[in-house]
Amino acid sequence: MAVIKSGSGAMSFTKALAVSLISLPFLFTLFILYRNPPSDPTPDFREARVLDVPPRIVNALKLGPEDNSSQPADMSKDSLLGGLLAAGFGEKSCLSRYQSVLYRKISPYKPSSYLLSRLRKYEDLHKHCGPHTKSYRKTIKQLKSGHSVGPTDCNYVVWISYSGLGNRILTLASAFLYALLTNRVLLVDRGKDMADLFCEPFPEKSWLLPLDFPLLPKFNSINKESPHCFGKMLKNNIINSSTEQPPPFLYVYLSHDYGDHDKLFFCDQEQTLLGRVPWLIMKTNNYFVPSLFLMPSFEQELSKLFPEKETTFHHLGRYLFHPSNQVWGLITRFYKAYLAESNERIGIQIRTFDSGTAPFQYVIDQIMACTLKEKLLPEVNRQKTFVTPAENQKSIAVLMTSLNSGYSEAVRNMYWEQSAMSGEVVSVYQPSHEEVQQSEKQGHNRKAWAEMYLLSTTEALVTSAWSTFGYVAQGLGGVTPWILYKPQNRTAPDPPCGRAMSMEPCFHAPPFYDCKAKTGVDTGALVPHVRHCEDMSWGLKLIGSHRKL
Repeated sequence: MAVIKSGSGAMSFTKALAVSLISLPFLFTLFILYRNPPSDPTPDFREARVLDVPPRIVNALKLGPEDNSSQPADMSKDSLLGGLLAAGFGEKSCLSRYQSVLYRKISPYKPSSYLLSRLRKYEDLHKHCGPHTKSYRKTIKQLKSGHSVGPTDCNYVVWISYSGLGNRILTLASAFLYALLTNRVLLVDRGKDMADLFCEPFPEKSWLLPLDFPLLPKFNSINKESPHCFGKMLKNNIINSSTEQPPPFLYVYLSHDYGDHDKLFFCDQEQTLLGRVPWLIMKTNNYFVPSLFLMPSFEQELSKLFPEKETTFHHLGRYLFHPSNQVWGLITRFYKAYLAESNERIGIQIRTFDSGTAPFQYVIDQIMACTLKEKLLPEVNRQKTFVTPAENQKSIAVLMTSLNSGYSEAVRNMYWEQSAMSGEVVSVYQPSHEEVQQSEKQGHNRKAWAEMYLLSTTEALVTSAWSTFGYVAQGLGGVTPWILYKPQNRTAPDPPCGRAMSMEPCFHAPPFYDCKAKTGVDTGALVPHVRHCEDMSWGLKLIGSHRKL
């Protein structure tokens, strides 16, 4: 047995020596490679996303040196968007949350430290009061009783899923800001597709309203004449500021056709009454944020949350709205296939409101006039002489979105049939053309959300007047767009477009009422940071204090 052991040991030693000799060349090669790595490693997608904004676009944008964020969008540096997002989410459940930095330039607009602290406090409140918590069940019991039995530690604003997707995104951001200002918990009616389109924005507890919520079956029928509508009850003097026992819930109707008493929502005296109601059920198709900035009771808080007032939707939108994995797949596949390798990315969003069969020639003329006049796209060689390609030929990807394909085909044909004077290669892409808006169809809304997001990744953006689709794209991207003015009498306007005052959306149906004087007033002329919109003269929008009027 001893001989067998000795022989076995000798054999093992011989094998070990042989393996070592064979391995030495391989180990030596590894040593050389890691000591002197290749000078031209294969770039990954993140390295390809260095955003050097070209001089022509810098001139058109009139950027200062501090605005030209040409550093790589490195996920490790800003995956939490400057602290805007909370850490701790599982990446696989929502790929877009931490991958968005790979597809957009790093925002030059930093959220205030106060906004970050308030978001973390809100997340704690949502965790304490969210669906199926002890506090939630307590307030539901009170709601079912039909009587307010005293103060509760959790109050809620329920947002009703209503209108087109662009409107829904803007109104949901408005409702969340209102919740933040009034220490309420936001719960979201999932409608037909909210859960399919967006990831959960808050840690641990869902923002989706439970399907057994007692008032859910009545949501579709709510209007300004509903018995529990706040404005109607004020008008009929059923409730007022001296009401001792407010109801357990009220409908807040802030849609485009709301009445004068509904608009008293934007008065401090009525907010005192609303503050004692545990459940507010909100139905709106308006981005009503500008009017919140006109309310004295919210003024100080809003100034601390948003020192740069024109960044309000930019920060709220990037915090709240993360495409679901299915939508993120649409976005990333299109981006990598058509946009990633281009030197420049230009977005053009077309929305027409005229009746008839599109495309309309006057809209095509307007698009060409705007993009060429503002030097967003290069002039073409109309003499049809041969233009020698530049040695370092640049490529421009034009992303166009519209319900109709005719507009993108017109731009594409122009750069196919004629070369760019400066030698660039211009490619035009349109992800979809649905022909008609189909807001209730899941597939349609997935594509719409993907296209809004793709537009937000471009360096320069042209949008259409009155379009909430464009408002969402410009706000998420932090881009101040050129607005195509609304044509009149089927004629391209002159000038065809103009630079917006800010990237903020427009409130299309604001109140014109002085709550103290109890009289009509031009609410677009009260404070420097709330002005009338460029694309809708009666609308209101937030602008930065540095803007020249």
